[in-house]
Amino acid sequence: MSQQSLDGQVKALKEAGVKTSRIFTDKVSGSHVNREGLQSLRVKVEAGDVILVKKLDRLGRDTADMIALIKEFDGIGVAIRFWDDGISTEGTMGKMVVTILSAVAQAERQRILERTNEGRIEAKAKGVKFGRKRSIDMEKIKALHKNGIGATDIAKQMGIGRSTVYKSLNETYK
Repeated sequence: MSQQSLDGQVKALKEAGVKTSRIFTDKVSGSHVNREGLQSLRVKVEAGDVILVKKLDRLGRDTADMIALIKEFDGIGVAIRFWDDGISTEGTMGKMVVTILSAVAQAERQRILERTNEGRIEAKAKGVKFGRKRSIDMEKIKALHKNGIGATDIAKQMGIGRSTVYKSLNETYK
């Protein structure tokens, strides 16, 4: 998430009357359950609290994790309200709606990943190269090897791994 997006969410929570000391944020993806902000929230939340989350996909991105979090918080008497989505885990219907919406959100993310992968496959078929550009001097490796220097010595001279030397030589002589 961009810092700008996070700042907007924090600002909205403050405008809703949430104290700064009670705002928990993460700068990593919601797909990770062991996020620092979520762990802090778990420690500080108490029975009767209501967790206010800007959007459904900000708490978690995986349906199973969302359900587990909802159950965990419900088990200690804590409700979750998803502000922008206008829903809450308060009551049986609220829990059901949140579960369904999180499943839909996960399905949408899967579709996005599938489309991205399809695009990547098409690009590769058209000759697009992915990944960072090589920083290894292939010509130097070839020249050293032609002069009878072994892979171990080439690796030491160039400050690279021996496996990288072998990989480069294999590509060179294909």
